[in-house]
Amino acid sequence: MTLNTNDPVILSAVRTPFGKRKGALRETRPDALLAGILQQALTRSAVPAGQIGDVIAGCVSQAGEQGANIARQAVLLAGLPETVPGVSLNRMCGSSQYAVHAAAQAIAAGDLDFAIGCGVESMSRVPMFLDLTLGRHDFTGFDNLHPRILERFAIPHQVESAELIAERWQLSRADCDAFAIESHRRAHAAREAGLHQEIAAVPGVDKDGNPLQLDHDEGVRAVIDQERMAGMQPVFRSMEQGVVTAANASQMSDGASAVVLASSAAAAANGLKPRACFRTRVVVGSDPVLQLTGVIPATHAALKQAGLSLADMDWIEVNEAFASVALAWAREFKADMDKLNPWGGAIAHGHPLGGTGAGLLAKMLSGLEHVDGRFGLQVMCIGHGMATATIVERLPA
Repeated sequence: MTLNTNDPVILSAVRTPFGKRKGALRETRPDALLAGILQQALTRSAVPAGQIGDVIAGCVSQAGEQGANIARQAVLLAGLPETVPGVSLNRMCGSSQYAVHAAAQAIAAGDLDFAIGCGVESMSRVPMFLDLTLGRHDFTGFDNLHPRILERFAIPHQVESAELIAERWQLSRADCDAFAIESHRRAHAAREAGLHQEIAAVPGVDKDGNPLQLDHDEGVRAVIDQERMAGMQPVFRSMEQGVVTAANASQMSDGASAVVLASSAAAAANGLKPRACFRTRVVVGSDPVLQLTGVIPATHAALKQAGLSLADMDWIEVNEAFASVALAWAREFKADMDKLNPWGGAIAHGHPLGGTGAGLLAKMLSGLEHVDGRFGLQVMCIGHGMATATIVERLPA
């Protein structure tokens, strides 16, 4: 692909290991987690910190230690010059994927030469949707939304949307459990083979509070007790009517990720070698009740804009918020399952909400380099009926 002056390119993409909720990263503040990964991303990119024009961070539950514009706090905590600004955004599960989009858009517009799209979530330290519940109770659904919205759309808890998707695409409990088992198998195989070049180890603690260095995703299981898995109660429905359990849904996690971007011209002027460029960046709205099916129109839109087909993709990341979401997507597109989440997904490695999107992009770039692939597609479902999609093209080394 011939790059124009303002075309945004990816210089580095890195993530922390994703820690289990109340696991090894439970004592690490999210601002510190994000600050550390900003430092790692800058080091890998070789961009002087003072040249960064903006740091755009995705974070979902922006309250407590994740409130008061965590992007700016992480910039200062990381030791970047005070002249580097930061802004936080919330597009729910697609937050840091969209943060990368926003950074790329600023570069494409000619506003910036260098920018960072990043994200973070500590689900150990900041309860999910604390900004909605204000700590008065645990999150149980979207009852606090404006009544007129709920009159127009009976938006359920996302678990119930995942159940509705399973019904629509005729997915059984066995289908979802088998997909979850395969996610863990692939994730464990990738970990054992040392394939995750995008992961930067971070300090944490063991179950007794002793210090350790976490260098792998904590939720991945080497062995699955299939009998126990089959006996698990669905989250909301009865055993006879439900398919969604904790075992075939994404794990609540702690993690951060960052992607350093530059304009093609700025990268060349500074002697920096880009790893990839963007073929398209997409966000769509979709049915707020099914809520998580936006991955289908987002994929159609991304492929159309890029002038490519699904068969052109060498690596595909569909966020495994729930097994039913990824399976419905796969059935809709008759996808090559070997290309879909080849190193497992969020069911195995976890889903730190605001930290997942840029993390999946980082994983996808590592995967493309490993298989010597050219095109990668990343797509994520988003609460209230949205989805983000990104197609990247790997550039010659």
